Amino acid sequence: MKYVDEYRQKDIAQGILASIRALSTKRAAIMEICGSHTHSISKYGIRDVLPQTIRLISGPGCPVCVTSAGDLNRIIDFIRRERNIITATFGDMMRVPGSASSLQEEKARGSDVRVVYSPMDTLALAATHPGKEVLFIAVGFETTAPTVAATMIMARDRGIKNLSFLSLHKLTPPAMRALLDSGEVELNGFLCPGHVTAVIGAGAYRFIADDYHAPCIIAGFEPLDVLQGIHMLAAQIEAGRAAIEIQYTRVVTEEGNRKAQEVVQQVFGTADASWRGIGMIPSSGLKIRESFGAFDAEQRFALGAGSDEEPPGCSCGDIIKGVMSPYECPLFGSSCLPESPQGPCMVSSEGTCSAYYKYGRNKQ
Repeated sequence: MKYVDEYRQKDIAQGILASIRALSTKRAAIMEICGSHTHSISKYGIRDVLPQTIRLISGPGCPVCVTSAGDLNRIIDFIRRERNIITATFGDMMRVPGSASSLQEEKARGSDVRVVYSPMDTLALAATHPGKEVLFIAVGFETTAPTVAATMIMARDRGIKNLSFLSLHKLTPPAMRALLDSGEVELNGFLCPGHVTAVIGAGAYRFIADDYHAPCIIAGFEPLDVLQGIHMLAAQIEAGRAAIEIQYTRVVTEEGNRKAQEVVQQVFGTADASWRGIGMIPSSGLKIRESFGAFDAEQRFALGAGSDEEPPGCSCGDIIKGVMSPYECPLFGSSCLPESPQGPCMVSSEGTCSAYYKYGRNKQ
């Protein structure tokens, strides 16, 4: 299979791994800030074969996981009050536990909650149900925002009046700055997400090298991509350098996708956003501009504020920050399982606990 098998060749992987082992002498903590990287690292056992000098830490790379408990709780409170609402969301959001319920439980109690596979699906939903309001819960990082923005533009052009969006989008670079400023985890470099960077461009991380002297490698998601990215990080760390380098050159450029950036900027401006486990991070979210206020659920409805109370015993906040490994959580693999998740990190297909459980549950 062209363009997949080429990046999974065992002999090449062993060669890169041998080179990493020969190169790495300094202890280094490297954070992968993307759930897709976490799953690839876990699936191919990369964490286990690296030299002891290199420690991989999983960061806040799952958009469902970083959605705050407060935001989820206020959505649930709202759809309990307003019965003429169709709530549309991605499948991973359905089972995320709030303080006392989840969207899936609310659906079972009679709320009209539906899973969509693309924001574009909401256009048909609104057209099919003109007597109801359709609310789309817009979660996701820089990769999802262009599609949501394009959907909103299309809704405006079609004159759709019964569709609104609750923008809970998050931006990656401000979260990286917040983690470095917090000092809770000592980090020596970042493995940055290839798909996010394909949109925003490698230049978006420049401040991390300049201000924090931490190297960043933008890597793809196949095992050879990840290993080569770690090799590039180790080389910088050994040399005492801090630069932004692109491993994923077949997709990522310095400036990113200008068209996608323009679409996002047309619809959204930046705003402070609340992250689960981290709290409020300045300019780390996307807020719908006034010119698209007719589609802004925050303006159209009295959504109110939700309780920030986390599910009892849940450690997702610390796991998202990289302070705790899933194996250190007392609920992991016992009361918290994929079929009975106690927090979002076990629910989401991009969640850290989901990856650790699926590929390494016997290593606790």
